[in-house]
Amino acid sequence: MSSMASNVRAKAPEARLVVAELVARARAAQKGYERYTQAQVDEVVTAVGWAIMEPERNRSLAEMGVRDTGLGDVQDKIQKNHRKTLGLLRDLREAKSVGIIAEYPERGLVEIARSVGVVAAITPSTNPAATVANKIANSLKGRNAVIVAPSPKGLSTCQALVGYVHAELNKVGAPLDLVQHLPAPVTKELTHELMQQADLVVATGSQNNVRAAYASGTPAFGVGAGNVAVIIDASADLADAAKKIAASKCFDNATSCSSENSVVILDQVYRAALSALSEAGGVLLNEEEKRCLQATMWPEGKLSTSVTAQSAAKIAQLAGLQRTEVAKAEFLMVEETGAGPEYPFSGEKLSPVLTVYRAPHFDYACGIVQRIYGFQGAGHSVGIHTRDDDHIMRLGLELPVCRVIVNQAHCFANGGNFDNGLPFSLSMGCGTWGRNNFSDNLNYRHYLNITRIARTIPESVPGEEEIFGDYFRKFGR
Repeated sequence: MSSMASNVRAKAPEARLVVAELVARARAAQKGYERYTQAQVDEVVTAVGWAIMEPERNRSLAEMGVRDTGLGDVQDKIQKNHRKTLGLLRDLREAKSVGIIAEYPERGLVEIARSVGVVAAITPSTNPAATVANKIANSLKGRNAVIVAPSPKGLSTCQALVGYVHAELNKVGAPLDLVQHLPAPVTKELTHELMQQADLVVATGSQNNVRAAYASGTPAFGVGAGNVAVIIDASADLADAAKKIAASKCFDNATSCSSENSVVILDQVYRAALSALSEAGGVLLNEEEKRCLQATMWPEGKLSTSVTAQSAAKIAQLAGLQRTEVAKAEFLMVEETGAGPEYPFSGEKLSPVLTVYRAPHFDYACGIVQRIYGFQGAGHSVGIHTRDDDHIMRLGLELPVCRVIVNQAHCFANGGNFDNGLPFSLSMGCGTWGRNNFSDNLNYRHYLNITRIARTIPESVPGEEEIFGDYFRKFGR
């Protein structure tokens, strides 16, 4: 037996005991919380929201998150923590999650919301406060307890946030053990043990964590990989499209899985669209600059953590790009023609680097996106800037995506925004295309069990003619 295997085996019993104690405390707290009324639950959820939205706490969490993870931008994280939580609270405010939540008299059905128990919330380093707060609020909306497994780099931010949550829970008289987190050091053994002992796993972050969640033996919701492509067609408002793509691409140094990674531009407006993107802060690299950037971003065929969620200026410096315009760029652009492992710029970059494709017509543009998603990002989402409803519908009918984002800044819109109807979330289901078991934005309903009462209704038995009449007339008996 190798020493490494021995160490893992030695750690496992200890991890089991540590997690078992957390889960036992969570179950005791949840048992009482399960009897809360809707009004009491909503008060608890509001308290959790204020824990992160209070301005001084929000700033502290944002500063800590950037300092300790090395990812993103403080001001953008402040905005993200505020807007994502405010939007979630708006979504949850009128939602029923206690007792009878729906009645269908014509079907004789009554739906009753029930808790799932103890939630294991697996969260990423890219959003060490916003994603944690989102999962805590959704868990508590369903009268569950939640134990957070943060990324190791995100532990300090998670600890601070849970401390703020506890202060607010104290105000409303709710049990503090409803919200806990794994202790330091956060290890794979602790995280995997939590997945096994909890009643539900909600996993956001690396695909390794998502696969581990699905393999844990516990019911799990895991998200797919992002690699958003957006099409600019000939009818688009180019200035508006460029402004929105730039804002989304640069926000929080592209930590979001919903940030645009590629833009596919129709030939008729290609040069004009590039010009608009340049006006919005982008700089198109030449072939030599592209080669240097590729060597820096994928030094051994794998995306380097040195460029993840860093500013365009820092990435340009790391790549040794000397051109004055490049050093001042808000985001970098590279032209590409192919997709797949041999074309790394066609994949997710988690940085303010935008890959640009040129398409002679719309069919070809759809084909490019298909090839990109065949490599990475299937199921997640696609964007389009257009005035053509037929083009919009084609994307929804033909591409392997769960969301089509129309004339919007993708990273703001995809997880719900105040001007669209998607639920506010930082976790996007990608359907079977993305190897997920759901295709919605992860929301409070995923944190519920629903019991259905079925009463008798007038019998409705169809006749043979009603079911088979058209078939028989067309094909015979």
